[in-house]
Amino acid sequence: QVQLQESGPGLVKPSQTLSLTCTVSGGSMSTDYYYWSWIRQPPGKGLEWMGAITDSGSIYYGPSLKSRTLISRDTSKNQFTLQLSSVTPEDTAVYYCARGDHLPYGSSWSEYDYWGQGTQVTVSS
Repeated sequence: QVQLQESGPGLVKPSQTLSLTCTVSGGSMSTDYYYWSWIRQPPGKGLEWMGAITDSGSIYYGPSLKSRTLISRDTSKNQFTLQLSSVTPEDTAVYYCARGDHLPYGSSWSEYDYWGQGTQVTVSS
């Protein structure tokens, strides 16, 4: 069974870059054709898809955060990473990594078949 686990700092200062890593086990990111996504959920709000990377290394970004988001991967470690630059308190959220077989059409967990437990990131000085 595929498992995803997010890791990274829980507190980031404003204007800094948020960096998170998703470690995938039970499946290969480089041989299985899926979209490996980053998603976030601010307090009291719905899911927001941030972007995804595929087995071939193609990268797709959501429109609202595209200018501040960078997604990459390390196939040797079966990990993919998220960097979000110039963060503000509005970037405070639970961040998730997830796997899907298509780019998400909406903002529902039904778009994904596996996802991590999520990691709380707070932006505060």
